[in-house]
Amino acid sequence: QVQLVESGGGVVQTGDSLRLSCAFSGRTFVAYTMGWFRQAPGKEREFVPHIMRSDGSTYYAESAKGRFTISRDNAKNTVYLQMNSLKPEDTAVYYCAAGARYYAFADSYSRPTAYDDWGQGTQVTVSS
Repeated sequence: QVQLVESGGGVVQTGDSLRLSCAFSGRTFVAYTMGWFRQAPGKEREFVPHIMRSDGSTYYAESAKGRFTISRDNAKNTVYLQMNSLKPEDTAVYYCAAGARYYAFADSYSRPTAYDDWGQGTQVTVSS
């Protein structure tokens, strides 16, 4: 059974940076596409980026392009989300997700239903 543990959240100011980490265990990490989602109070869970299991290619939500970078360290079974130039609207609980299924189109992985396993989330708060 897959277990995901996020860390690295906190309270920062506008323009600051944070790096979130997600430690994966229980299965073979390289067999999973990894995604980050976020959920603000009163809003639906929102896709941020994902990174493919096969070739490490990445796909970003428009809100994350140019500011956020997803990466994975297959030796450490960990996926990261580097967030720069943070804005108050980035405030949310950030969730790591793991998916083993294959989809032909990259944007399929922007849907929460593409993932079977989720972490408990880490809070990111950006003050203005």
